[in-house]
Amino acid sequence: MGILRVIRIAAIASIAALVTTVGISLLLMPSAKQQVEPAPIGGPFALVDQDGNKVTDKDFAGKPSVIFFGYTSCPDVCPTTLLNLSNWLKAIGPDAEKLNVLFISVDPERDTPAHLKEYLSSFDPRIRGLTGTDDQVAAVAKAYRVYYKRIPGEDGGYTMDHSSAIYLMDRAGQFVAPLASQTDERIALERLRKLAAS
Repeated sequence: MGILRVIRIAAIASIAALVTTVGISLLLMPSAKQQVEPAPIGGPFALVDQDGNKVTDKDFAGKPSVIFFGYTSCPDVCPTTLLNLSNWLKAIGPDAEKLNVLFISVDPERDTPAHLKEYLSSFDPRIRGLTGTDDQVAAVAKAYRVYYKRIPGEDGGYTMDHSSAIYLMDRAGQFVAPLASQTDERIALERLRKLAAS
């Protein structure tokens, strides 16, 4: 057998092996339909507003929403975020009327509708407070993938550990993007104006 023939046979065998390997790899790769997509953020909810009225997500349909989860006894993050939201709403002027702005409590035991109403009187009146039963709050937190946990205190009281992102949702209730409470004002105003115009 000539050396050229040996080389030719070896080359053909190598190519066949490569084709087989690539073919198997393609078969094992998940298709687009098989790839796991992240769970959506947002969804149906049933709560009570600061005036004691029962509300659902459908009551806010048709307008983009800005949603923040927190609680009224929060010592720092919540009042700072609500103050920032108040300032941003004032700064964007008439565009603020095109938005639902919701503060959803993760502490329903203390945050009754009346208490929410009193607390929110220190901030922009367009910020609407929502609360509910433990199960209702747990359901909306799960829908928005919000972390919160009750932390017992030494004096018998407690605080709530919770995530602090602001959720920007379009008029169809679809998640657009998160907004950090400490976002630079120029960027925050740009995003809120864009959301209001969407």
